[in-house]
Amino acid sequence: MSIRSRHMMLPSKPMGRSVHVWCFGHFGHPVVVFPSAAGFAHEWQAQGMVEALEPLIQAGRIKLYCPESNVAEAWTRKEGDPEWRIGRHLAYEQFILETLVPFVREDCHQPNGKMAVTGCSLGAMYAANFALKHPSIFHYALCMSGRYEARHFMNGYDNSNIYLNNPLAYLPNMSGPHLQAVRAQTHISLVCGQGRWEEGCIDETRALGAWLERKGIPSWTDIWGRDVAHQWPWWKRQVVYHFNQTFH
Repeated sequence: MSIRSRHMMLPSKPMGRSVHVWCFGHFGHPVVVFPSAAGFAHEWQAQGMVEALEPLIQAGRIKLYCPESNVAEAWTRKEGDPEWRIGRHLAYEQFILETLVPFVREDCHQPNGKMAVTGCSLGAMYAANFALKHPSIFHYALCMSGRYEARHFMNGYDNSNIYLNNPLAYLPNMSGPHLQAVRAQTHISLVCGQGRWEEGCIDETRALGAWLERKGIPSWTDIWGRDVAHQWPWWKRQVVYHFNQTFH
């Protein structure tokens, strides 16, 4: 029996276009999957991540929602006005909160349902950021091989909007009712190898994990071995390992 898959185009006024979304599964806990620097909605399918999770999907334990992202507009391009670029990220955040979240809740017949988020590489930064900023919606984040210092992608440029989407900047200052909400409503798992192409990722994973611990936020910093590279075969192993423990 093949995995049920659907492709949708969800219109978004802030994005100025319709956004590709792939859904995999018939029933299960909703998981929003943010793509890596490629930004493609079908990335997890193309890279074998969906196939690796087939037992969980077919058992009705998880249901994946894979939107594309505009990461090339907001974060990975080196040219262009940084204020315009962060504005494109804010437009994407609006799409997620105002269009995708209501769609997922309606699709799952859960009007106020919470959901998990996950991603590899740059997708990990998105997952951590959404869980930390919106814990009442995203109760769990699995972040694999992430970069969590957003100014790295802005050539050092900073403003209030970049700060508010830069986990390693705002988390140290998080306090009051919002910190209490994060502590009470979400859990963040950070995973990273120590092998090839994990330079930067490993340091920022450890740094974010240390701040999560200092702030009393439920978390798990899971550092894998020196043979574990910044590559899809390892992310397959990591997502299967963590999701099997999380989605019983």
